[in-house]
Amino acid sequence: MEKARCFVYRQGSIYGLPCGRVCHLASSNTNNPLKGKETARRQIRLNCSCASMLVLVPGCYIYTQGEAIEGTLFSKPDMDSRTAFCGALLLLVTLLPLSASASSKLYIVYMGEKKHDDPSVVIASHHDMLTPVFGSKDEAMRSIVYSYKHGFSGFAAMLTKSQAVAIAKFPEVVSVNTNIFHKTHTTRSWDFLGLDYNQPPQQPGLLKRAKYGEDVIVGVIDTGIWPESRSFDDNGYGPVPARWKGKCQSGEKFNTTSCNRKIIGARWYGRGISAESLKIDYKSPRDLNGHGTHVASTIAGGEVQGVSYGGLGMGVARGGAPRARLGIYKVCWVDEGCPDTAVLAAIDDAIHDGVDVLSLSVGGVGQEYSGTLHAVQRGISIVFAGGNDGPVPQTVTNAVPWVTTVAASTIDRSFPTLILLGNKEKLVGQALNYNAAINNSGSQALVYAGSCDPESLALGNVTGKTVLCYAPEEASRWSPQLILPYAINYTIESGAKGLIFAQYTANNLDSLVGCEGFMPCALVDFEIAHRIFSYWDMTENPVVKVSPAVSVVGNGVLSPRVASFSSRGPSLLFPGILKPDITALGVNILAAVRGSYVFYSVTSMACPHVSAVTAMLKSVHPQWSPAMIKSAIVTTASVTDRFGMPIQAEPVPRKLADPFDFGGGHIDPNRAVDPGLVYDVDAREYNKFFNCTLGYLGGCESYYLNLNLSSIAVPDLKDRVMLRRTVTNIGPAEATYHLVVEAPAGIDVSVEPSVINFTQSTSKSVTFMVAFTTRQRVQGGYTFGSLTWSDGSTHSVRIPIAVRTVIQDFVADTS
Repeated sequence: MEKARCFVYRQGSIYGLPCGRVCHLASSNTNNPLKGKETARRQIRLNCSCASMLVLVPGCYIYTQGEAIEGTLFSKPDMDSRTAFCGALLLLVTLLPLSASASSKLYIVYMGEKKHDDPSVVIASHHDMLTPVFGSKDEAMRSIVYSYKHGFSGFAAMLTKSQAVAIAKFPEVVSVNTNIFHKTHTTRSWDFLGLDYNQPPQQPGLLKRAKYGEDVIVGVIDTGIWPESRSFDDNGYGPVPARWKGKCQSGEKFNTTSCNRKIIGARWYGRGISAESLKIDYKSPRDLNGHGTHVASTIAGGEVQGVSYGGLGMGVARGGAPRARLGIYKVCWVDEGCPDTAVLAAIDDAIHDGVDVLSLSVGGVGQEYSGTLHAVQRGISIVFAGGNDGPVPQTVTNAVPWVTTVAASTIDRSFPTLILLGNKEKLVGQALNYNAAINNSGSQALVYAGSCDPESLALGNVTGKTVLCYAPEEASRWSPQLILPYAINYTIESGAKGLIFAQYTANNLDSLVGCEGFMPCALVDFEIAHRIFSYWDMTENPVVKVSPAVSVVGNGVLSPRVASFSSRGPSLLFPGILKPDITALGVNILAAVRGSYVFYSVTSMACPHVSAVTAMLKSVHPQWSPAMIKSAIVTTASVTDRFGMPIQAEPVPRKLADPFDFGGGHIDPNRAVDPGLVYDVDAREYNKFFNCTLGYLGGCESYYLNLNLSSIAVPDLKDRVMLRRTVTNIGPAEATYHLVVEAPAGIDVSVEPSVINFTQSTSKSVTFMVAFTTRQRVQGGYTFGSLTWSDGSTHSVRIPIAVRTVIQDFVADTS
């Protein structure tokens, strides 16, 4: 059997292909089909299949969250790779050990604050450090992939393990870590948030007060940009702000004229990326994936009339801060994701270039990007996506206290589709069907195929029929986010002409894009699926018709709800820091991808909503620190929906949302512009936190509790603990605030003082003490509450609380 070059993605995706997909790209020789980038997507889709009974031998790479396992995959001679079950494959990828790597690999050497203002002197210091390690300055210089010299000092270099160990002992070195690759984690959304473009002059909200984000510079660290998109037209813009020091870096199909007065700078970071990835992707800031373009247009895209996805979601597309400027930093690459080395280089350059806000819709593990601390200490607000591994607890990432970490929630828009059975029964699902030619083919034969794995489809004789995928017994094993793309691909490959997929959540409508051009597809819940199944089971010749979807907007759609895929707290690395901070719209967001507009649903889409609000708050309050901006967003967030009911979260079953689902709540931009009180933090205070994570300081538990965050997390309450917070009045000079306490269950909470008075002659800042006392000595779980300072009229300043009682440290909660 001929060798095949294969790629297995456990998480993330390539060109929209599902997680865990096995791609047989013909071979690793010159006959590789991925020669033309414009046709790469189609070729990958056509050449992908799943294989089982796999044997690993040298020559193929399996990617597991950035780590590569070398080997070649063969399917057994008697097995058809298109009829395999991928669960065994995912298990194989999970269990296989990493192969021995080359003697050198890429390490990040972080040296903390830079000692010189001249970047060339900082770079020279890196060469000087490495020269005795390599025995030659030339070898030292060749080993360096990136030098970080603007916001902080450090470098990425090819080192052996022994060299890395030796460098870690140097007194000026803070840490040495291996390079990690991370994955990349809207016509209606801004109106839903109350940022109507045409607000009445007598009620100016944040959008008008911020002059639509005029001249605020937002840096987007992602997969690049598609500059020809109508969302980035620069007509009507003035000159590039004089403070901008960035550049427009040319490359493949991207030159200096690709930047304009909207996209004022663009850089790309290809060092350390494999030659194979660089062949597939653009060696330039141009965005082949589409993710970065979607994010950038959601933040700062200009008004574009008549945007829709095949007629669905029709409206005016724009970003939240449509007059803001964009600095683009391409660090994420097809096949390889987003390496730490490139992300740190982009942060370093962004500090130098002069951005006001940095938006990162990428995952974070390990170091959690220490470079962001230096950006915050220079007044740059950092906004991160919290991850897409929900509803599992302890999956939130990017959890350091100086950044804003964003969860994802739903919008008040749905796309119902009529499902008409042969017995005239009318049922309703959700869909993105818009192709009339495909949908108007009349009723089709209906066939049931269980979980729609290849074996079930083969037994069901599905060619030319509409397939019902309904397997509730497997719901606990596979999330819809993971299994739906497989079902779509398998049904298409089997020759079916329609798909009705049963699941417990409808958050992943964007996965139905895979049906485009092939067949109508619809999502239904298990109750409706059972009715369809019963009809099929009791009818000799069952038929069904799936109609085109329509757009429904408004109060009839229960929203916002925390999306099922949105990663949940508490943070594994920092349980004393309550994360996520906030939730924002991240489901079925329509924004620019290449020359069109597409729906995406991940926390990557929620992050740019908060980035845009952050940019507008910077415009209205340029003197506010990043901590003040985050505090304003968190403390004014809503914990109720438009009907005054508590916001719900979408695990199984649906439940009331708590701070580990949505932090302070759902973002409310117009309230955030005037919060009344804020919890500010001197950015230098975060140095203590950073040193605690490295084990350099004692007394860290007390420091974590008393860090002046706009939230409180006590992960290990044994009896009683006391902590402090300080609020700063940025509202009327004369004000009185009364405290409202919502105590966590089983916990007594006392606060002193419980009334705060501000006058012209008193300080603008007041410190209060909070004591938590447990009423039950148990090894328990978390309970939740809040503290709210209210002036009785305009301002209600609420912070969330999470407390866990323990008897003994480090006892697994397996009850």
